[in-house]
Amino acid sequence: MSDPGPSDAAGTGAPVVRRRGRTTLLIAAAAVLGVVAGTCTGYVVQAGRKSTALPPLSQPVLAQAKGKGPEPLSAAQDRRIRTDGDLRKLLLKRPSDAQEPLYAPGNDGWMTLTEYAESFTQPANAFKHEISVEFRRAAVTAWRTGSTFSVEIRLVQYRQEEQLAAADSVESGHFWAENEAGTSSWGIPGTADGRVYVHTRPETKSGVSVYSAEAHAWRGDIAMEIWIYDTKPVPEQKIMDLAKRQVGQL
Repeated sequence: MSDPGPSDAAGTGAPVVRRRGRTTLLIAAAAVLGVVAGTCTGYVVQAGRKSTALPPLSQPVLAQAKGKGPEPLSAAQDRRIRTDGDLRKLLLKRPSDAQEPLYAPGNDGWMTLTEYAESFTQPANAFKHEISVEFRRAAVTAWRTGSTFSVEIRLVQYRQEEQLAAADSVESGHFWAENEAGTSSWGIPGTADGRVYVHTRPETKSGVSVYSAEAHAWRGDIAMEIWIYDTKPVPEQKIMDLAKRQVGQL
């Protein structure tokens, strides 16, 4: 599907640019070299670039009105204490048998706005859009298991002072995933509209077939994106298991 431009095809205000990059090319290139290894970077990594991690923002202290009011939430009950802290701690841990991805996304678990925009098919449009919807920060983890199975998970957080950007971001992800031919989808339990998608038609580059699956969900001001790539079809249970566990972390 070609990109028609920065119009609002999904009805969300999001630019018509897909979050997929050149993962297929990276896997195919590795196969040609005889080192078939999956990677789910979703964009061309800027090798050697130093990225400054955005510091977590502290929760503002609000003055309490006089008189008896409701008791403040405990740290266990107040979700914002967790989400305003180190966002990387909310990412799923790598499996014990996981290996480093062929190309590690971001730097030290963080993605800058520029790096995140580069994961779209139209980086310039995506960059402008993410600024307009108050992109705050993004945490990322990635790994591979075996010779070809690879995973990337992103948690993208928005300030949400004027709009529900996390929900809009997920709706845009649904739009693109559902418009890919040969796609099956399932709802993610415990979410309002989170879904996983398995794409049964592979992308083929340099004679290598690469299958993919993805998941999109949101909670509060965080949009969750999960990507799986492999040289064989991705089972629904694989992407669903990751999605349910990652949503549970939020």
